[in-house]
Amino acid sequence: MEVASADAQAQAGERLDAHVRDMMEWHFSPATGTPFWLDFAKKLDFDPRSDVAGYADLRKFPPFEDEWLRGGPVRRWVPKAMADDPIYVFETGGTTGIPKSRVALNDFRTDYELFSASLPDEHFPPGSNWLMLGPSGPRRLRLAVEHLCQYRGGICFCVDLDPRWVIKLIKKGWMEHLEAYKDHVIDQALSVLSAGHDIQAMFATPKLLESLCLALEDRGQTLADTGIKGIFSGGTEFTPQWTRFAVEELLDGVYMTPTYGNTLMGLAASRPVTAAEGYTIAYYAPQPRAVLEVVDPDDPDQVVDYGATGRVRLTTLTREFFVPGFLERDEGEREQPYVDYPWDGVSGVRPFARLASATTVGVY
Repeated sequence: MEVASADAQAQAGERLDAHVRDMMEWHFSPATGTPFWLDFAKKLDFDPRSDVAGYADLRKFPPFEDEWLRGGPVRRWVPKAMADDPIYVFETGGTTGIPKSRVALNDFRTDYELFSASLPDEHFPPGSNWLMLGPSGPRRLRLAVEHLCQYRGGICFCVDLDPRWVIKLIKKGWMEHLEAYKDHVIDQALSVLSAGHDIQAMFATPKLLESLCLALEDRGQTLADTGIKGIFSGGTEFTPQWTRFAVEELLDGVYMTPTYGNTLMGLAASRPVTAAEGYTIAYYAPQPRAVLEVVDPDDPDQVVDYGATGRVRLTTLTREFFVPGFLERDEGEREQPYVDYPWDGVSGVRPFARLASATTVGVY
């Protein structure tokens, strides 16, 4: 791996500090601010607009609690300056109780336009059509992938997939129904791919990608035979072992790039995954719009050493959404800044061990 230079890292840090100051002015100004944060500021013993000079000062905020995102009114999360604009709401969770909600205007478009720059045109040809093989419904991912396709000049074809129903099937132990539902989703994908739509790129979760490739194998085909040239994928099943299996056994030469994202953060791209590095998958947040840190689970303000394991902590910093110090339900290893992303990354992302037994993952 080519480590970013000290100068590049310093410049990235300066850009981040300046961006943090802008976000404090935006979210805590009476004219433009977010109602939730304007009210929250009354309980703080510091003034975010004057006392937060850079990223390090965000530690003055208490940890962000995801319960704050459950239930309404969601307009308390809409900055005053955007109150009259069209608002989206995306959900995450919700298999047991009220889901978390995130309001959005254009963040999902901006995140995926930035990500688009990392996609090689050779494997994601401009103007080509896409298949979106992932969750639909009130989730951000479907609209985001569709926008990515449109931004690159194509038309996106989507399947219908309800992950909350999948989780219920798993919890009830209805494995026969689970398999039937998975087959239903794959049948939709096979129908689209066989319909002459000139689809050359796709998003798919690891489990669905594997199931699609095996279903094609039963038909005497490979993914390359369908015309697919590039895939981007994401999920906690994206391990070095699975990646090696996919490259060597499933993809028939089709290019694949992993991503790590969620409704709160956006999308973290990966540095190139190579056999020489043991198929290590390292993700880098779209800084300064979001920052990922790997921290000591017992002291979340303490970043672990490079190569050490810790819990993932997220800070989101856009005009639409401010989230300081949110502890994700994931853990991983801290990675050094990469030449293309001169800030810390995280590899080996997986469910946080202390919560894993209470979390249903890899449902699609």
